[in-house]
Amino acid sequence: MTAEQAVAVVSQAVERVFATVSRVRRLVQAIHRAATERGDVLHEVDIDRLRPALLELLDENPTAIGLGVIFAPGLLPERGLEWWQSAPDLPSPSRLEVDLRVDSLGFYDYAAAEWFVLPQQTGMRHVAGPYVDVHGTDRYLLTFTEPIVADGTFLGVAGADVPVARFETLVLQGLADMPMDMVVIGEEGRVVLSTWSRWLTGELLAADATPDRLPLPGLTWQLAVTESGH
Repeated sequence: MTAEQAVAVVSQAVERVFATVSRVRRLVQAIHRAATERGDVLHEVDIDRLRPALLELLDENPTAIGLGVIFAPGLLPERGLEWWQSAPDLPSPSRLEVDLRVDSLGFYDYAAAEWFVLPQQTGMRHVAGPYVDVHGTDRYLLTFTEPIVADGTFLGVAGADVPVARFETLVLQGLADMPMDMVVIGEEGRVVLSTWSRWLTGELLAADATPDRLPLPGLTWQLAVTESGH
């Protein structure tokens, strides 16, 4: 397997997650279109109708432990997100509840989060992490998001939370015969995953810390490889 083939394997794993995220985006665009056609704006009852589809998507995706939509501030009064999570210790998926009171010490300012701000500013999808999710699962996560735009209006972002360990498994399944060590470098030079014993997931790498890096299409990620044992 060549380095270019390794790039393709990682890209395929990314696309599998984003396929689910895109389905969430299209669901929100559909309910927005329905509201527009009836001469109205989105209401909480419209968002409630998303629930069965979101739960079905979460059940269908073995990689994600959470998914849903985070709305642009002010779009829906007191309803900032519709996000569902699953975990082995939960009998059924649960809706994420966060503190959205701006005067509270526990205020969850999602509009300032990287996974929200960058898709809003760039109009492009984004992967944040790896990071520890202190507002939800307390797990080491990657958050995949893409902007939701309808009729030129930014509605928010659709997204999915994927544990780093599950993403690594997804990638490594396609790299079983790879006679090389590999490190995937994410935003700001942080290791997303590594089969290279020299580097650990989450570690921050200097720009000159690895050999020539190959870009991953559609992301700010890069990949570096070396022969096994080096």
